[in-house]
Amino acid sequence: MIGRRQFITLLGGAAAALPLAARGQQAALPVIGYLRFGEQRADAMGALRKGLGEQGYFEGRNFVFEPRTAEDYDRLPALAAELVARRVAAIFTFPPANAAQAAKAATSVIPIVFTTGADPILQGLVASLNRPGANVTGVTVLDMGPKQLELLRGLVPKASTIAYLANPVGTGTKLTTQNVLAAARSVGQHLIVLNASTPAEIDTAFATLARERAGGLLVEPDAFFLARHSQLIVLAARYAIPAVYSGPEFPRAGGLMSYSDDRAESFRQAGLYLGRILKGEKPADLPVLQPTKFIFAINLSTAKALGLDVPPTLIARADEVIE
Repeated sequence: MIGRRQFITLLGGAAAALPLAARGQQAALPVIGYLRFGEQRADAMGALRKGLGEQGYFEGRNFVFEPRTAEDYDRLPALAAELVARRVAAIFTFPPANAAQAAKAATSVIPIVFTTGADPILQGLVASLNRPGANVTGVTVLDMGPKQLELLRGLVPKASTIAYLANPVGTGTKLTTQNVLAAARSVGQHLIVLNASTPAEIDTAFATLARERAGGLLVEPDAFFLARHSQLIVLAARYAIPAVYSGPEFPRAGGLMSYSDDRAESFRQAGLYLGRILKGEKPADLPVLQPTKFIFAINLSTAKALGLDVPPTLIARADEVIE
């Protein structure tokens, strides 16, 4: 028999050992690193977790996240190196493509899943969409610029000049700018390109478009502009410029309108890929996905404040109408 004092001692020792066991179990969970630029987007993370959950992976139960956030593009390579040193099971990268490029440069072994608005082939991320090769795959968003131009012209058909705001240090800027310029030339629309990569340069760009008497504005789908959405919306109202953005969060916050992929679905798909990779599949065998669903949102209150008459046909095309 075990004496009372001995029993209590054994019980106390077992209780003291439990936290150590729990910590050991926690440490054994696979770690997904994620690398992003700018602020965290709760909707994106929620969709990513949903995709992982559909594959049977739940944060804190059978995997954990290891985040790294850069406030400027130059910090991305160092943060990617930190995740590699952490020996994560996989790395997920948010837009822009700079994050995926930094991750790929840091490792040729750890699987990488990206979401990007840039052409992943031209950015050197994959060999092809169907056969990515190496350790990288993900979801790429088609260039929205030409479609955004079409919608803006439908709202301000008499605008002789339209401006395009681009981030000159963004990875996909050159290609997206070329596509918008080509689309403008095809319909005889005069388009001027304004560059901004700092908040002060955004202020300068709006002053320039006012001086050039631009009748509308397209904003490049870049993570920097998403992070500065409040500034863009305030300036567009101040200068009374009709603007089209690359996400419904803009018109929901008072911007005029937006056209973009269904980002929640894109991030869910990325989560599905991460789950499949944790189960043993190789990124090289997972084709790069492209969105099949898009969202057109318009804020009628903002249109009224700008003195715009929104054609009923344009409202009918909208997926989200904000009164």
